[in-house]
Amino acid sequence: MLVLTRKQDTTIRIGEDIVIQVIRTGKGSVKLGIQAPAHTRILRGELDEFPATLNVGASQELVTLEVA
Repeated sequence: MLVLTRKQDTTIRIGEDIVIQVIRTGKGSVKLGIQAPAHTRILRGELDEFPATLNVGASQELVTLEVA
């Protein structure tokens, strides 16, 4: 595991097309912004514990609500 210390408004690049930016740091929390291609799956760690079918269903429902 690579461990980095970054200040607010600094970035980390992963490969050619993924950028992680430190948006805000606070008391016990960090807010990150992630720029990645649309086909790149990004999940919070706790959501990765659920079966993929649950995540796909939730994503499809969200897209349906955004379009309507």
